[in-house]
Amino acid sequence: MEVYFLGTGTSQGIPVIGSNHSVCKSSDPKDKRLRVSVWVTWEDNSIVIDCGPDFRQQMLISDCSTLDAILFTHEHADHTAGLDDIRPFFFKQKRDIPIYGHSRVLENLNKRFDYIFKTENKYPGAPGVQTFTVNNNEDFKIGQTNIIPIEVNHGNLQVFGYRIQDFVYLTDVKTIDDTEIRKLKGAKVLVVNALREEPHQTHFSLQDALDFIHLVQPERAYLTHISHLMGFHEEVQQRLPKNVFLAYDNLKITL
Repeated sequence: MEVYFLGTGTSQGIPVIGSNHSVCKSSDPKDKRLRVSVWVTWEDNSIVIDCGPDFRQQMLISDCSTLDAILFTHEHADHTAGLDDIRPFFFKQKRDIPIYGHSRVLENLNKRFDYIFKTENKYPGAPGVQTFTVNNNEDFKIGQTNIIPIEVNHGNLQVFGYRIQDFVYLTDVKTIDDTEIRKLKGAKVLVVNALREEPHQTHFSLQDALDFIHLVQPERAYLTHISHLMGFHEEVQQRLPKNVFLAYDNLKITL
């Protein structure tokens, strides 16, 4: 399995428009972060988790040429706003693109991208999707592989993370129940959000994330959904435990 970090930034990305913050002015490419997303490939499967406003740019940079499915964590724009840009995949593959998400998320996308979901009198240039509802405690398959949804809380909003074999991806987490944590045991790689050092009401802080990693005990952990307030990539990385890494855009890892 290979995991490609398409984006590792928070909702505004880095640099933030109009900001004079030193991290936003950094010349280090690792301090430049598109909106959060990963591309995961294994065997003959190629999926993306979340499809934000930078999706087109991410697909071009990563050279992704096949899209078998999109897994959505939740409906916020930094995770969904790029849905229209699945059109090249739809036209090339000549089939609807499967999308997976909570029923609430699919309903939200239907309202915002109604022209994609239409079945009658549909605009011929619009892509098509095939929707699959994700429910907690109900695994589903992509190809022959079991996908385990992990229910977490983003403040008061329910969000799904996903476990694919020994890889776990969680973003926009603030709290998670013990019953869900048990689903993570034995994972080799954990990706989890860490917004900044200071506490935040709807996201893990850096210390929250490190405490969570210590609890789960993966072989390796990668931090994502990072804001400019976290600080410079190289300086933060030097302070992390030896098996914890600050992810950055276009990082590739192999399991």
